[in-house]
Amino acid sequence: MTLFKNKKMNKKGFIFDLDGVIVDTAKYHFLAWQKLAKGLDIDFTEEENEQLKGVSRVRSLEKILAWGNKTISQELFNDLMGKKNEEYLNYIAEMDENEILPDVPRVLNTLKENKQPISLGSASKNARTILERVNLMSNFDAIVDGNDVTKAKPDPEVFLIAAKELNIKPEDCIVFEDSVAGVTAANTANMISIGIGSKDVLGHADYIFNDFTEISDDFIKSLIEN
Repeated sequence: MTLFKNKKMNKKGFIFDLDGVIVDTAKYHFLAWQKLAKGLDIDFTEEENEQLKGVSRVRSLEKILAWGNKTISQELFNDLMGKKNEEYLNYIAEMDENEILPDVPRVLNTLKENKQPISLGSASKNARTILERVNLMSNFDAIVDGNDVTKAKPDPEVFLIAAKELNIKPEDCIVFEDSVAGVTAANTANMISIGIGSKDVLGHADYIFNDFTEISDDFIKSLIEN
């Protein structure tokens, strides 16, 4: 247990993206999108998949069609979105606690022990299912996902709703993100942005770590107290 001596009893809002931050479902998105693209005779690469991080399902399919220079009917578009989700759900149905990225539970537990409010802020419409599969649902005071928003990142809507749900001012919120769009959204919302990933990609974040194993309890304490 890591309890901080917090004289001010500060409360900050801690907002976590899901894919690539708490769990790595990017591989499942890639496999599902790749299968869909192949059916349309579109070559879909891992590099292109990186550009879909934090992007809604609708916008992702629009991007894939543009890369393949394809035009399809709205009916087929809707059908393909459903099929992609079914494929993805088949993958995540097999998920368990082993899918949680290293040291994420430690950071979540440290925040809970110090009575800091925590929210999910994800574009995924399957966020609740995933959190239940990996047994992390109880760690969150609020869940804001793709079912709650109308605007995709880099629009800050998802994070602003999360802040409101936690009853914390945006400027007192800290966001953990692995995508360019997500970090941009956090910055636009006037929140502290913590990039999880490469400095080459997430250079616009306030802080950058390769993963949560690099985030010390002292760093978490500094976020709460400042």
